[in-house]
Amino acid sequence: MNLTKSRLDQGRLTKFRLGRLKVPLVTPFKTALRSVDHVDDVVVELELDNGMIGYGSAPATAVITGDTHASIMAAIRDFIWPAILGKHIRDLNDICQLIDKAMIHNSSAKAAVEIAIYDLWSQSLGLPLYQALGGGISQLHTDITISVNHPDEMVSDAIKAVDLGYDTLKLKVGKDLQLDIDRIGAVAKAVGPDIRLRLDANQGWSAKQCIQAISAMNRAGIEFELIEQPVAADDISGLKHCTEQLHTPVMADETAFSFAQSLHLMQNQGCDIINIKLMKAGGISKALHIADAATAFRMPCMMGCMLESSIGVAAAAHVAASRHQVITKIDLDSPSLCQFNPVAGSVEFHDAAISLNQSPGLGIESIQSLTYL
Repeated sequence: MNLTKSRLDQGRLTKFRLGRLKVPLVTPFKTALRSVDHVDDVVVELELDNGMIGYGSAPATAVITGDTHASIMAAIRDFIWPAILGKHIRDLNDICQLIDKAMIHNSSAKAAVEIAIYDLWSQSLGLPLYQALGGGISQLHTDITISVNHPDEMVSDAIKAVDLGYDTLKLKVGKDLQLDIDRIGAVAKAVGPDIRLRLDANQGWSAKQCIQAISAMNRAGIEFELIEQPVAADDISGLKHCTEQLHTPVMADETAFSFAQSLHLMQNQGCDIINIKLMKAGGISKALHIADAATAFRMPCMMGCMLESSIGVAAAAHVAASRHQVITKIDLDSPSLCQFNPVAGSVEFHDAAISLNQSPGLGIESIQSLTYL
């Protein structure tokens, strides 16, 4: 009897390890806020007493989330892991609450641990994560980001993307208003009307500049699927003003960090679309809350990602697939911007096509270039 009870009780969190994963980009990633030439993630590996292992990851995006590599590792090692050590993986909701309450802020560290927890939970059920979350679709189609550069370089990058099969381009703008107009006009002319264009200003404009720029480009015959975070994150009234004045849908990114902020925007019609990112929300549980609230408010969402490895992006893809009725736009191109995919056995990223694995959990079999700390 004691042996039977012992076997039934297996599935408790017993070990963790931290690592660093660095992957070079094909070309530097440039926005109004930063320029980066490689992905650099903290990887967390959690193990159950039955030997099952789950993986999570988080990038250091200090200018957006405030998280650094050192702060992510310290948060996990000193606060989050002690709070969940010994907990049974079947108690998913309790574990997620303990992660959230372990400390304030530190959303990326919380997201990394939650991803590993959901990986273990869905493995224990014998289901791929998106099926464990309620089922959905197994194929997604992402856009690709064209970094902010000289117009000729952006045109070249855009044409290369279209040749690879991308039919939706996300163009980074927000540094110089007139130059932005020149950049977008050149790209739009080069790719033609059949390619959907999304703009991402990364908080680079004022509301007045946004309305001026979008209106000018509309008058020139250039239409956009959306404009993402045109104003500063704390300029909620400016975001709402853009939403009211433009017929181009306005998407909140940095303004919609947490569930509470996203809900406020939904309740006050402060934007047209919410961009969900696991690293902003603090993990999968909060991302699901945002998506489910958006369903109630009939507000479409995008699933986005930071500049991060395919570990975290795979988790985001599973979440998006499980809530595909409301998460209607996909911006999960980070793995495709890398020179190689270090993760084997998980979600497949092939240019615009994302194919979800059918093995349990995230399906991660091995990770190249991972250095344990």
